[in-house]
Amino acid sequence: MKPATDALIVIDVQNDFCPGGALAVAGGDEIISRINGLMGDFATVVLTQDWHPANHASFAANHPGAEPFSLTTMPYGPQVLWPTHCVQGTAGAEFHKDLRTDPAQLVIRKGFRPEIDSYSAFFENDHNTPTGLEGYLRSRGVTALTLVGLATDYCVAYSALDAARLGFNVTVLEGATRAIDLNGSLAAARAEMQAAGVRLT
Repeated sequence: MKPATDALIVIDVQNDFCPGGALAVAGGDEIISRINGLMGDFATVVLTQDWHPANHASFAANHPGAEPFSLTTMPYGPQVLWPTHCVQGTAGAEFHKDLRTDPAQLVIRKGFRPEIDSYSAFFENDHNTPTGLEGYLRSRGVTALTLVGLATDYCVAYSALDAARLGFNVTVLEGATRAIDLNGSLAAARAEMQAAGVRLT
């Protein structure tokens, strides 16, 4: 068992990010048994859940003529336009059926504001609007985080970078993550995480 100051953060293990889903990450379902096995080692387990309204500004379908995976500019900076995914109340937004959810004390839903995307478990993409996760962890006395889930180069990396910036000791278990790897995004994310002091194992 890990010390009580350690928490496991499980990022977006949802149907739409697993094979067959709307924004499938290759091998996304292969990490689930490892994640399930880790849960018993941590006194604090948090799950995050992408939770978009159908009219979300990050969906290519809501920008006439825009192709999925193209870039646009939002008030908070560049934004990838994604295929419609993890829409509130749909099967795609549900946690994968094989993921253990009982051990989790908290589920953080993100991306529910239509006008702003949210990759990180800590902040929306303006890097300013908090999800409340930091306060929860601090009130539980947590100082070290282990991150797993989907996808390595987007929601996991953004969460890890924010956590490091907030002063947490951060480890990403790469064997329990999978990447989208859009135009070299995995290599860029790994370099950025390492530069920020995130431990990649």
